[in-house]
Amino acid sequence: MASVTLSNIEKRFGSFVALPQLNLSIADGEFLVLLGPSGCGKTTTMRIVAGLEEASTGVLRIGDNIVNDILPKDRDVAMVFQNYGLYPHMTVAGNIAYPLKVRGVPKAERERQVRIAAEKVELGPLLERKPRELSGGQRQRVALARAIVRTPKVFLMDEPLSNLDAKLRVTMRAEIKHLQHELGVTTIYVTHDQIEAMTLADRVAVMNKGEIQQLAPPEEIYDRPANLFVAGFIGSPPMNLITGEITNGVFRAGALSLDKYQFPGEGKTVFGIRPEDMTVAEDGAGDVGGQIYAVELTGESNYVTIQLPGTRIIARAPRSWRGKPGDMASFNFNMSRIHLFDLDTGKRVEHLPTEVRGTTDHPCSELGRLSRSQQ
Repeated sequence: MASVTLSNIEKRFGSFVALPQLNLSIADGEFLVLLGPSGCGKTTTMRIVAGLEEASTGVLRIGDNIVNDILPKDRDVAMVFQNYGLYPHMTVAGNIAYPLKVRGVPKAERERQVRIAAEKVELGPLLERKPRELSGGQRQRVALARAIVRTPKVFLMDEPLSNLDAKLRVTMRAEIKHLQHELGVTTIYVTHDQIEAMTLADRVAVMNKGEIQQLAPPEEIYDRPANLFVAGFIGSPPMNLITGEITNGVFRAGALSLDKYQFPGEGKTVFGIRPEDMTVAEDGAGDVGGQIYAVELTGESNYVTIQLPGTRIIARAPRSWRGKPGDMASFNFNMSRIHLFDLDTGKRVEHLPTEVRGTTDHPCSELGRLSRSQQ
């Protein structure tokens, strides 16, 4: 096993800079997820580690060795692709054994290692089948077994679950997580799916336009997003972000005014709150209220979209809650869970507002009234 270190890695395609000075260190045995939208540079980063793309500048290390000029076959990495990459004329056993055959491993030893790898992904009874006789999930397990049998220093996984249906993705996430924990192999996993990132990763690198926006454990990414991009990208539904302005310590956004708390600073600010950090105000006198625009039942809860002057916000209500478009609804905020962002830089503001009227044990233990100053 080995660590992976990218130092000042830049990748240019002609005049286009895909990766501007990327620095990233991945610990031995770590499961790191590269997460971001299409075109953010995550797959390019993985292909550079694999040797399928050459860095324009910078240094790439696997373990203690600089591998910039090392051929892909000599880097001791195993890659699992989105499209499985199986040989259709070979059996499951033949596909799994192929990397060993190329290395000249004796037949008896190949068969032994194939059986071990196949059992790890529950393919034991299917070794004589051809890929066309397998389901999507089974084909992906063959691809995983083929990577496992090599016992590489690094696993590289490029959106391996994208072609699977929702139920299979859940199953395969659990299998990948268990296998990586069992094998202890350094793993770099590329995805645009935040659920995969949050459930699989030891750390997540959120990327946008070739740059890492935040690198942290999943819970920190979710609870303390570094900037507006991360706040808006992570979460389903995403965080509510309300652009307003702080004047004399009061936050205002259009017809809305938050005047019970003294906000830090002055100028343009973005107020953020996640849907699950809002609760239904049964008495109708909550911190924010408005007409229901839409209601989405997910099974475990309801997501309620509220129309406010100039914007909409989404709140989560209990599964037993009943409301329909056109009704009025009111919600309270959990003040300890709000987020503030500087509009100019997009960066998170660490200092939260303090209560103006009354006293509390914690300055952010409850949110003052977010009321409409105009009806």
